Amino acid sequence: MREATSTRLPWTARSLAQLTLVRFREFLREPEAVFWTFFFPVVLAIGLGIAFRNKPADVLTVSVVRGAADADTLAARLTRAGGLRVRMLDADEAARALRTGEVALVATPRDPGAVEYAFDDTRPEGRTARFLVDDAVQRGAGRRDPVSAAERKVREKGSRYIDFVIPGLLGMNIMAGGIWGLGFAIVEARRRNLLKRLVSTPMSRTNYLASFLFSRFVFLLVEVVVILGSAVLLFGVPVRGSLLQLLIVCIVSALAFGGVGLLIASRAKTTEGVSGLMNLVMMPMWVLSGVFFSSTNFPAAAQPFIQALPLTATINAIRGTMLQGLGWSGVSLPLLIVAVWGMATFGVALKVFRWRSTASASTQCEGRSEYPDPVRGLPEILS
Repeated sequence: MREATSTRLPWTARSLAQLTLVRFREFLREPEAVFWTFFFPVVLAIGLGIAFRNKPADVLTVSVVRGAADADTLAARLTRAGGLRVRMLDADEAARALRTGEVALVATPRDPGAVEYAFDDTRPEGRTARFLVDDAVQRGAGRRDPVSAAERKVREKGSRYIDFVIPGLLGMNIMAGGIWGLGFAIVEARRRNLLKRLVSTPMSRTNYLASFLFSRFVFLLVEVVVILGSAVLLFGVPVRGSLLQLLIVCIVSALAFGGVGLLIASRAKTTEGVSGLMNLVMMPMWVLSGVFFSSTNFPAAAQPFIQALPLTATINAIRGTMLQGLGWSGVSLPLLIVAVWGMATFGVALKVFRWRSTASASTQCEGRSEYPDPVRGLPEILS
């Protein structure tokens, strides 16, 4: 018994460690994969953060027709109202400016106490300018509001668009890494007959599949740090909940999407075929699961299906932890949905997983082996 223990290989020389190392090398040798996994989400977050940054309220440009009675008085009232930039133009110039979109509205004083508004009601700027201009005109004429109103402008972190979209990008990246990371690697190995060679060695099949999960965990930690760290440093995105809880949510989600990717790749023979299947699975979730806008925008009849999607549950749990500071009870239902998806897809995938392509199986049945030595290709993928 002692002799057997003394002759055991060190951990770094065992199949699981070597197979996990293969996953790292395969990933790092693909610059495109590194870019889309780590850098693209940051670039996208920066672009969206700049596009939807907090900025002062828009100032609308309107025109008052020059030469009309009381034109100067009307222009002075609109200027004092705020939120409006007033241009004095001749009637023809004002009509042209309205037609080309240079101004949102043209105000023309008519009889004493009357004003005509010309605007395009199909443009949001035109409708907004109509209400602002009329409010300034009525107040200037002495209108009093029966109810006094006060304003309190709130610009708290967590309510901005960039705060909303960062959890969506993080969830989308977890999904893409789990599905693409497993799908392409497994199908490519099957297409090159590497799976057939590996399964003929003393390697444990469980170790082979587990190596994908271990490598995915490492890359997941880097993804979370890169995406979340850049969002906090560049845009001050809040993280109000527990970091440990957020990490566990990401790990459970990565396992679930790894199971989905394993199921998709369990029978596919070509990279084209698995690419089509992955897009078929991921595209509805990109649209429905609330990555860039709330999933509640869709009809109520579709909500049970949408909320049951793994990406929707992942994003809900991440947003609840980051923005609302929810505890375990608040994210228990989304986590349960994600865990069920992971267990179900892993269970089905392990039952239907094909180690050899049909062509390889038929070749072996005919007594012809393309690779007489099943270990011959191992140095190629382990180097």
